[in-house]
Amino acid sequence: MYEASAPWMPPWLARHWDRVSDVTLAAALLMITLTLQPWAQTTRLIVVSAVFSVVAALLRRRYPVGVLATATAVTIITLLTDHAVPGLFVTIGALTYAAALHSPRRRPWFYARTVWLSLVAAGLITDYAGWWGWHQIALFAFFFGGAGAGDSVRMRRAYIQEVTERARQAEQTREQEAQRRVIDERLRIARELHDVVAHHIAVISVHAGAAGHVLRNDPEKVWPVLEHIRGAADTVLEEIKSVISVLRDPDEVSLTEPLPGLDRLDDLLGSLRTAGFAVRSQQRGEARPLPAITDLAAYRIVQEALTNAHRYGDGDALLDIEYDRDAVTIQVTNRTAWPGPRRSGSGYGLLGMRERAAVAHGTIMAGPLPGGWFRVRAVLPVGVSASERILG
Repeated sequence: MYEASAPWMPPWLARHWDRVSDVTLAAALLMITLTLQPWAQTTRLIVVSAVFSVVAALLRRRYPVGVLATATAVTIITLLTDHAVPGLFVTIGALTYAAALHSPRRRPWFYARTVWLSLVAAGLITDYAGWWGWHQIALFAFFFGGAGAGDSVRMRRAYIQEVTERARQAEQTREQEAQRRVIDERLRIARELHDVVAHHIAVISVHAGAAGHVLRNDPEKVWPVLEHIRGAADTVLEEIKSVISVLRDPDEVSLTEPLPGLDRLDDLLGSLRTAGFAVRSQQRGEARPLPAITDLAAYRIVQEALTNAHRYGDGDALLDIEYDRDAVTIQVTNRTAWPGPRRSGSGYGLLGMRERAAVAHGTIMAGPLPGGWFRVRAVLPVGVSASERILG
């Protein structure tokens, strides 16, 4: 394949360079063979030789050594039968270059030496006295020069390929190292956050138990215990703030708005309906406050699922929310935009919903249904307390 070493070359020519060069070489050999026709004895022989040169040029990439050996044998036969065709010598020179360049084994001088010695032997047998002359020097230089040029191009391409591969591996290694460091940093922050929060929550739990005991026996002494609880809680908040600040963008604007939850679902549905997307919603069970992580995950899953339904559906969707004692189930169903061209997304939306569900210790299933429907179903548990999540 042609390397991108010629900036002036149009992209279409670079993509089809192999075919263009094959056809160009075949045309050149055809013209050279026909131009040297006076050297030949018969017109039929020159036509056959020209056709052979064209076929050899077109097959030299796939069978470099075989084509060279065949061309050499054909030329030897023409020499021994006293019907030498000068155009075949030019063809052999081009095929020597191709054999040195495209052969699986790197043997350029062996090819040139074998071809030259074979032709010299055939020429000496045919016409010993008339074979020696200045044309032998040109023939020698032509064959060995073609082999040397082919080997030089071969080594250059191998060098470029090796440099490119090393650069690719270095880039891949840098990316893997950066990813590994990010993962290590996340694990370190997670361990620090777990250790800090678990320790101080345990302290708060102990002091809260002591506060209950003091309230029953000596209420006046409960105030120092409550101060310890408040101090431990403040310490937890400061530690969390110091750890989370590492993850924040220095240029990020601080947000004071509360995190969204299912209580803001009406605003989300209203904005979608304003955009012309019909959303039918139904709820089973009594709505109740959810843990903050679960509430945020539920809202984001609904938001992403409805956004995908609006983007890839036929204009409406059904939202079903069910509150159980231990979980909240979210289901978004929509008909895909069919018949018509099927559009596929990047997949990051589904990946984000799975990550949201995993953070809330839930599960999510998304996929097509019979009849051209698509469904997203998430089950988020609510029976686990926040302290159990942190300490567990």
